[in-house]
This record gives sequence, C-alpha cells and structure tokens, in this order.
Amino acid sequence: MELQKVEIMAAFCGQLHENNVEISVENIKKGKSLIAKQNFEEGDVLFEERPVVSSQFLWNEFYKYTACEYCLRSLETAENQSRRLTENEALTLPYPECDETKPSQYVKCPQCQVTYCCQECQKNAWKEYHQILCMGSSKEDENHPLYKLQDMWRNIHFPPESCSIMLIAKMIALVKQSTKKCEVLEKFSRFVKTTVNEEEALVHKMMGEKFQEPLELLRQQVTEILFEDAVQSWFTPEGFQSLFAIVGRNGQGIGSSSISSWVKNCEKLELSQEKKEELDLFIDTLYEELENVSGSFLDCEGSGLYLLQSTCNHSCLPNAEITFPYNNNIMSVIAKEKIASGQEICISYLSECDMSRSRHSRQKYLKENYLFVCQCPKCLSEADEPDVTSDEEEEDMDDDGDQ
Repeated sequence: MELQKVEIMAAFCGQLHENNVEISVENIKKGKSLIAKQNFEEGDVLFEERPVVSSQFLWNEFYKYTACEYCLRSLETAENQSRRLTENEALTLPYPECDETKPSQYVKCPQCQVTYCCQECQKNAWKEYHQILCMGSSKEDENHPLYKLQDMWRNIHFPPESCSIMLIAKMIALVKQSTKKCEVLEKFSRFVKTTVNEEEALVHKMMGEKFQEPLELLRQQVTEILFEDAVQSWFTPEGFQSLFAIVGRNGQGIGSSSISSWVKNCEKLELSQEKKEELDLFIDTLYEELENVSGSFLDCEGSGLYLLQSTCNHSCLPNAEITFPYNNNIMSVIAKEKIASGQEICISYLSECDMSRSRHSRQKYLKENYLFVCQCPKCLSEADEPDVTSDEEEEDMDDDGDQ
C-alpha cells in the first residue's frame, strides 16, 4: 500500500509535517479530532508516525524478549524466538529467507552494552536521551540508581504492564539532554490534559488500589536520579502523577515480533498448492504450541506516545485501525472502509474481542480505562439494550437453560 498525502485537522497549535501528513489548526468542540481532507479507499494508509518517545516493558525485557532499545524492533531470529517461546530447542523454521532479522547489523552502546538494531538507532538514542540514561559498565550493578528504579517498578507493577517507568524516565531525559528544551516540552504539551480527579483515577487504574505509596517511592527515586530545573513541576507529587496520567490516557501499546514478520513474509511466497497447504499447517501448529506454552505474551511489548494517534477519537465502529507493519515502533493507520473527505478518522480503543461485547461491557471498560462515555453510532443505536455486561448476559442465559 502506497503512503498517500493527506491533510489532517487537529486541535492543537502549530503545523507539523511528518510522513506526508499535514496537520492544520481547527476549532473542534470535542477538543481533539482528525478529519480526512481527501477521499480514501479501504486499505489505504492514512498516515504513518514515529513516537515522540517509546519504551519496552520492563517485564518483557526481564523475560528475555530482546528488542532494539530505540525502535523496539524484535532482535531475536524468528527461529530462536520460536524455540524460546515453545520451549523446543529442536524446532526448525522452513523458509529462513523470510526472516527479517539482521544480527550482523546490531550494535551495542560502548558503555552499557544496550543493543540496537542498527547504527542509526544507536546514534538517535545517544543524540536524544541515552547520554542521560546510560548506565555505563554498571548496567548489571544492583546498586546503580537506574537498576534500583527498574527493580522497584517490577515489584510494584506486575505483568501484564500498561506503562513503564522507563517511558517516564525517557520523557525526562529527552528534556534534560535537549539543547532546545522548549521544543521538546511543546510536543508533550500537545497530549490531552486531564483534571486532577481524572489523573488520580488513571494512576489508580495503572498502579492498583494502593497506588499512592508506590507512586511516591517512584517519584523520590526518579527525582534523585533525573531532576531537571526546566521541568521542576514534573517532580512534585502532582506533576509526577500528571506524567503517569499522560501515559495512561495517550499511551499506545506497541508489539514487535520476529515470528509475525516471518509469517507475513511466508504468506507472500509463490508456492504450489501442496507446499502452501504444508506451510499453513506448520504455521497453525506453531501458533498452537506458542499459545500452549507462552499464552498471549508473544511480542516484545512496550508503549509509546504518538502525537497524531493521540488525537484520534474512539468508535466501536471504527473506520481506521492501527498496525505496526515494520516490526518496530513505526505506526501505520489504515482505512478499514471508504473514508470521504471531511469525515472524522476514528480508531477503536478496544481489542477485537472486546469490540464484540455488549454496549454496557464496552462502555464500562472505556469509562474505567479512558474516563469517557462512548457516544459512537453503535453505542447510540444500542442505547435501549439492558445495562448488563456480556458476562452477566451469559450468566442469565446459563440460568435460563438450567430451569
């Protein structure tokens, strides 16, 4: 799919040109919105975007999901990743030419030995934030302040993670290391702000019932390591909570997988019908083994903040979807149907499974996790349905069947 030029209206100031997407200023009652300025067909790429900042989840890193520190590209070969996740060291993948990983191009930080997928990623990280966050030769030193911070986070936020303290640390390091601090701060200022009560609700959701004490411990540790005069307010209890709220409301999950890339490339092979059926059976069996051993944790997962994506409103009938086609943190937003010029571009904040649940279930999830009541066409059309979750509906059906 060829990336097209599209003009997008967004409710924040200034102009930004990135990946052939133009943002222009408009006053929109919703506070944020993306409106297509040309017609799109199903399957068209609406825009592509790199994150302002992204980070792999610490538990994924701990469990040896190796990813580029900068772009989150999966660094294991598809075969090695398959062997690890199926716990089958004898597993061999056919068509190794479909594996996109290039270990010969990997480079490490000379000081802390963090791995990058290529020299460009290493240079970008060093230029943007890594000079501040580099742990030098003491990367595995349990007494190093950053090591303590990461260990503290893992003890507070058990998997599955929805955020990472290192995402917060990178936000601070971007400001601290920059010679143009105002430009970096201006980017962060574009993300949707929330009220104090909303911020507390978001942090409460991320950190659990007793979030205040661990949040304060994290704040003290981050302040000790990374304090920066230009953003003094970020290190106050209220400001630190606001950082987490920004991530809680705007953070986008990122998944990269060498296995997924290998499968995608296998699908492009020109094979005989017999060979194709044989390959399809192998892939189906592989995914069954992966599911049995590793469950749903198959990706080098992380999260990031994206300026354009953060202005996309939710719909339970979205006309666009988010993909990560390059096995890294570059996001593509694809049209799921025809989109006319002047039409709002909407994505879903729900998983495919949650999309099929009842209106009340969907709204309950969105209210708890994003603090809004969905008024999309699908929810409005189902307004007369009973206010019960899908689970409650299933329980009622089971009770009826027993009578």
